[in-house]
Amino acid sequence: MGYHQATYDERLLSEIGSGNTYSVEKTNRPEIPDGIRRKKLSLPDVAEYDVIRHYVHLSQMNYSVDTGFYPLGSCTMKYNPKFADRMAGDQRFSRMHPLTAPEYAQGELQVMYELQEFLRASSGMDAVTLQPLAGAQGEYTSMLIVRKYMESIGESRRNEIIIPDSAHGTNPASAAMAGFSTVEIPSKQDGKVDLDALRDAISDRTAAFMITNPSTLGVFESNILEIEKIVHGAGALLYYDGANFNAILGVTAPGLMGFDMVHFNLHKTFATPHGGGGPGAGPVAVKEKLREFLPLPVVVKEGKKYSLYYGYRNSIGRVGGFNGSFINLLRAWAYMKFKGDDGLTENTRKAVLNANYIGRKLEGILDIPTKGLKKHEVVASTRNTGKKALDVAKYIINSGVHAPTIYFPLIVPEALMIEPTEDASIEDMDNFVRLVEEAIKIPDEELHRMPVNLSIGRADEVRAARAMKLHW
Repeated sequence: MGYHQATYDERLLSEIGSGNTYSVEKTNRPEIPDGIRRKKLSLPDVAEYDVIRHYVHLSQMNYSVDTGFYPLGSCTMKYNPKFADRMAGDQRFSRMHPLTAPEYAQGELQVMYELQEFLRASSGMDAVTLQPLAGAQGEYTSMLIVRKYMESIGESRRNEIIIPDSAHGTNPASAAMAGFSTVEIPSKQDGKVDLDALRDAISDRTAAFMITNPSTLGVFESNILEIEKIVHGAGALLYYDGANFNAILGVTAPGLMGFDMVHFNLHKTFATPHGGGGPGAGPVAVKEKLREFLPLPVVVKEGKKYSLYYGYRNSIGRVGGFNGSFINLLRAWAYMKFKGDDGLTENTRKAVLNANYIGRKLEGILDIPTKGLKKHEVVASTRNTGKKALDVAKYIINSGVHAPTIYFPLIVPEALMIEPTEDASIEDMDNFVRLVEEAIKIPDEELHRMPVNLSIGRADEVRAARAMKLHW
């Protein structure tokens, strides 16, 4: 081995010569056409420790859930525990080929089956698919199921989806992609659905009503059972956007409220990675009458053996490759197993407690448009301060803390959408409130220059959106 290595090193040195410019003319690789073959390769002469210092410094310039408080409402970045990352990186899982025969993948199939069963039970549904690759794709999958269900019962004329104005922006997009028209109805002053507007909008053309409960305002829809009667009484389906499932897990369930289907955002409730384009996972659960429309395959258990089932005759077909984003599903499974039922319910209680704590601290500083108990998040407005939400957010960023979501939901002017999650400490939340207080006291001309402590200054968001630089 030593002889061969030495011979290779000597040959390599003789071919590349010395200095910073390496000649590759002698490599003589006929499979590479002359027109695209590189003649010379210039590489910097840099010590390993300089390279390491450079990339470690770059990593420290990036904000993440590992480095600080991340109160991003709605899209919610929650701390990802490292035990789940280690499990996801275990080669016994990560190197398993997705086309491995079921008899040789019993461990993976067991993970998926147990995750399916937990999601089914915790949501009050009857069947689950793990295939969708993101929350928004879970919405889209659900809308495809709605469409095919309506076709199967001879109700193809039902081509409208009703959506409240407090909904996530992906709701109308998912409905439109599935071929539906959308009908928006207003919320009342307290943030809840206007029931009269719902009654006026619903008709024999309505296929489904999409709603998040609690809503993006952090308000629980106390009239949900009345909504269920209105929707089902008109022959439509009731869809639960599970983005805010972390606010009710272990306390109540969509099935108890009368919903027909639900998608889950695993990143928000079960601490899987989110952002940066993936990987994502957005499983969908349905009531029994919609089971046969689920994407295939699903994992089933017979005795002690797990297998993939392809038998639903009315399936909408695949919506993702293989069996979904398995490594993300594995992380969610690990988090569920670690926390257990009691731990996940405690998560819910802490998330609600933290949202109400930060909401109370902000009262008297910002305008809180909806009163009473909040659930997982609180929406505040800077309109009473004379400051722009954008400027307050820039000050928070300049102070080394990630800003909350701004200008959403759209029905609240100058909105700050704040979700501390169950992982936030009192110190984190008190510091965040302090930064908001400081921001509204700073003169406008100084605030408009923020941030000044970061690697770049004030960005032109409009120009950045219209003239994107998609290369370095």
